[in-house]
Amino acid sequence: MLPVLAFAACTTADAPADLLFTGGRVLDGTGAEPIVADVAVTGDRIVFVGNADEARLSAADTIDVAGLVVTPGFIDMHSHAELGTDHGRDARAFLLQGITTVSLGLDGGGSAEVAAQLAAWEEDGIGVNAFLFVGHNSVRSWVMGMEDRAPTAEELDEMRALVRQGMEEGAYGLSSGLFYLPGNYAETEEVIELNRVAAEYPGAIYDTHDRDLGAAYPPFGYLESIAEGIRIGEEAGTKVIFSHFNAQGAHNYGRAHEGAALIEAARDRGVEVAGAHHSYTATQSNLRSYTIPGWAAAGGDTAMARRFDHPDTVAIIDGQTREMLAIRGGAQRLLFADQRPELNGRTLQEVADEWGMDAPAAARRILRDGNAAVMNLGLYDGENLRYLAQRAWMMTCTDGRDPGPTRPVTHPRAFGSFTKKIRDLVLDEQLLTLPYTVRSMTGLAADFLGWTERGYLREGQIADIAVLDLTTLDDMATYENPHQYSRGTVHVLVNGEFAIRDGEATMALAGHPLVRGGAAFDGG
Repeated sequence: MLPVLAFAACTTADAPADLLFTGGRVLDGTGAEPIVADVAVTGDRIVFVGNADEARLSAADTIDVAGLVVTPGFIDMHSHAELGTDHGRDARAFLLQGITTVSLGLDGGGSAEVAAQLAAWEEDGIGVNAFLFVGHNSVRSWVMGMEDRAPTAEELDEMRALVRQGMEEGAYGLSSGLFYLPGNYAETEEVIELNRVAAEYPGAIYDTHDRDLGAAYPPFGYLESIAEGIRIGEEAGTKVIFSHFNAQGAHNYGRAHEGAALIEAARDRGVEVAGAHHSYTATQSNLRSYTIPGWAAAGGDTAMARRFDHPDTVAIIDGQTREMLAIRGGAQRLLFADQRPELNGRTLQEVADEWGMDAPAAARRILRDGNAAVMNLGLYDGENLRYLAQRAWMMTCTDGRDPGPTRPVTHPRAFGSFTKKIRDLVLDEQLLTLPYTVRSMTGLAADFLGWTERGYLREGQIADIAVLDLTTLDDMATYENPHQYSRGTVHVLVNGEFAIRDGEATMALAGHPLVRGGAAFDGG
């Protein structure tokens, strides 16, 4: 039998709460075992956790959640939620997993104009809380375009100024996508110099899609890439988090422990390093990054097309494309998640066969009309995924977006990552405990972000709360039918307002844009 928690009431029958959840199994985000308790909310705050009857506590709205699990709202540490679009603003795919906060501006793509984005979210409304990073790729592109060279002193100063602007306007730190262009053109020292600017601000984080998760071309090295990411944070003086951390490619199956050992060694010497990963074995990125060597894209799309048209150059490109495809398991492993209907839901090999050409030629033909979203099926190893989920520094993310109806086939991770982790690793396999897993989604992330008012279920915290029914909890999204909302999330509060009630979205748009430290953006 679960213990009943007893706290001194901070509200009484003379001052009823707005909302009272009664009889739930409360997981507070610390990793402690669940306790049976009532949880009261007034305004946007949790005002009571304990025995409401003993405290003579009443509420305007009382909901019996006996048999259900009550947790802090989940924090998605690497997201691409499309909060600025009509179809993505309400964030239902995320809310129905219990997610109440998302991290954005990642993979190096975050604009330096942080305040403008926060202000737009505040004006239009968003379904979840959201915070931003300023991106290395974004500032490099702004200053240097797609140039494959080191910056001049003046260009580096201009990039520093853009990072400083983003930090001044509330960014959480610098994000990089060193696997992507133009970030891949940068030497390590360039990123360190820009991260030193972020480090001037307390609590700054370096968030990295590192240079080589194991499937880059030319190879930089899986372990070398992790060491580089740690070095960038350690020398600059920031925290470090590795986005969707895992080892890619069949040649790296079973090698997650080697990368984890580098992180743990850094933690042992005092570097605050962490990771986040989602629950799937497929990635989603773009066709150019998966099939065209970086040198061939230098200078932008027009320069790339000119190289495609040069017979000697294209022969070299196609040879390297074949090597890149081999690393990723072949063209039959690249499944389009693109808005173009003639591509969506088909593999690169299927498209090439229909067009009567080989896969490199098909990739070039597609790229002439613009880059394409593509999944790489089976790039991650289930053994690695399970090993990493057991690391005490491993948080949770979706790495996903809900692209709306224009892409019938897309990655299911935006719809199921958090639910799938609980369903597979806790309920079905019993590899992880529920308290441990909930902590990876809540308090662990809040601590890393330096938050004092979010991420835990206790009195005084902001009321981001999820209520789950473990008997029905299930991720429904599949690769074939991804636009399926998770089941088993019964209620979700965002800043004290119902975003999900009785399993249905309220469309409340109760989220806040957050500045560094966790406070809501005030428009300043």
